[in-house]
Amino acid sequence: MLELVHGRGVVGGRARGRALVCTAPVSGWGGIDPRTGTIVESSHPQRGQSFAGGVLVLPGAKGSSGWSGQFHLAKLQGTAPCAIVFTRMNSKLALGLVVLDVPAVTGAEAFGAIRTGDLVEVDGTAGTVLIRREN
Repeated sequence: MLELVHGRGVVGGRARGRALVCTAPVSGWGGIDPRTGTIVESSHPQRGQSFAGGVLVLPGAKGSSGWSGQFHLAKLQGTAPCAIVFTRMNSKLALGLVVLDVPAVTGAEAFGAIRTGDLVEVDGTAGTVLIRREN
């Protein structure tokens, strides 16, 4: 099944990968392991799951400005997400997107339509997300 949803492009470019949908914001400082691209925040619902090379879908970022530093380390390690889809922009997420420089789309419609494991194509220039769901 294919579904095209529209949002607002934040960082241009195109990328495709499997989605990891986070049901809670991620803390950059201590919330991820940049060596593995895994969420390690002890109270996070998706703890132990990896976003490495995939599309990170999240409601936003929380914590200190360490978010950008940790995701920059993940980029250097080759474990960063290939794209990001999110709902709430804040200064932590904005700085992280600049550092990561991966396609990014924001918008509630796009966020709500994606499930973990979906193959997702993010077009940050057009502001669209193509979801390929295998039933």
